[in-house]
Amino acid sequence: MDKALILIIDDEPRLVRSLQLALEAEHYRIAIAHAGNSGIESALDLQPDLVLLDLRLPDISGLEVLKQLQLQLPTCPVVMFSAHGDIKVAIEAVKSGALDFITKPFDIHELKSLIARTLERCRLDKEVRFFRERELGEARLIGRSDAMRRLHEDVTRIARSGAKTLLLQGASGTGKTAVAREVHQLSKVASGPFVEVNCAALPEQLLEAELFGAEKGAYTGAHQRRSGLVELANGGSLFLDEIGEMPLALQAKLLSFLEDHTYRPIGSSRVYQAEARIIAATNRELEQAVEEGSFRADLYYRLNVMPVRVPELAKRREDIPLLIEHFSLKMAAGEGCSPVLFEPQILGHLTEYQWPGNIRELKNLVERLTVLYPGEVVTPSMLPPEMQLTDTQTPVPDGSIEDRLAETERDIIVRTLEQAGGRKGAAAEKLGISRHALKRRLQKLGIGE
Repeated sequence: MDKALILIIDDEPRLVRSLQLALEAEHYRIAIAHAGNSGIESALDLQPDLVLLDLRLPDISGLEVLKQLQLQLPTCPVVMFSAHGDIKVAIEAVKSGALDFITKPFDIHELKSLIARTLERCRLDKEVRFFRERELGEARLIGRSDAMRRLHEDVTRIARSGAKTLLLQGASGTGKTAVAREVHQLSKVASGPFVEVNCAALPEQLLEAELFGAEKGAYTGAHQRRSGLVELANGGSLFLDEIGEMPLALQAKLLSFLEDHTYRPIGSSRVYQAEARIIAATNRELEQAVEEGSFRADLYYRLNVMPVRVPELAKRREDIPLLIEHFSLKMAAGEGCSPVLFEPQILGHLTEYQWPGNIRELKNLVERLTVLYPGEVVTPSMLPPEMQLTDTQTPVPDGSIEDRLAETERDIIVRTLEQAGGRKGAAAEKLGISRHALKRRLQKLGIGE
């Protein structure tokens, strides 16, 4: 396995050369930049495991480079060094996100030790993030489009800020829940709980009890004290999905909690306190809801301090192949089968499809194909009616090529059946498809039972 890639950003050729030789002797891979702007470009292009960054550079300050790296590569560790040994600068560097700050001249053995510790810490952090992601569900923001880059930049800034509220707006199925989880994981309260509630799923009284709790006997069926989600989210994040569906009376109670972080459970005379970041999401236009009188203006303005618009899938089409690949592998792993395969023509067609249901619709499609056609190459006939190719899109088959492909497929299946002693289950396993899929191929190719 390749050793870690270290990017050195420094304008002193001799020092850089010495560092390069010393670190290559430890089998690290080394990349070099002699200025701040070129260093940022190299970091974005190479995605290094660690950056060694000088404070003073010929074009821009090392602190400015650090801020850009923190913004665009938030998980990349940065160690800064300077010949000037300014304590104030060192404090500012650490506050801005540097893992450490060392002064020149430095002991190369100490630097090697620091690098090894830093990389090991990052490896452990990645493992922690992986297991936390698995516990929370799908949390990564997948995509390389301009729209997703901007979204990730906004999410990173807000997550690391002291903002107590965030409003996510976007059409149904765009992935607002994934964005909320990403905000939580990138924030200072990532080790705390992430608590989620759908405001449209419960009637008013039950929703109030769900959020703020209730004392025993507070209402019919309240046989014991009930802790609310606000209490459970203390020290973490509370995600209020479909906030636009929250009843007006409960909106007033939520606004009161946002103002002073205190709340009173149903039937209680005692006031409690909780500190949690509130992430609200809606597919409604809340400004219009305010005008219609179904949403409180004061609550809207309190939530709208940090608004984020989650783009529709049709506005980030270049991400569709990535999402299809991601969900194909995920669904196949869940089903214990081989992933379905998408040929370029089908992939291109799906990229042009409008996706009114956004990511949720795409995910459902891949799940359906995985269950029905595990390990198979997707053909137009496998797509649901609303996604079917039109006559102008349907490829004109070359009979001779089709015949040769069918003959090749027939030979492979017959040979595999012979090797499996005629047992279809064993043959299907060898071919990496389900027994049901093999049966369909046998029927299509006219191979006798």
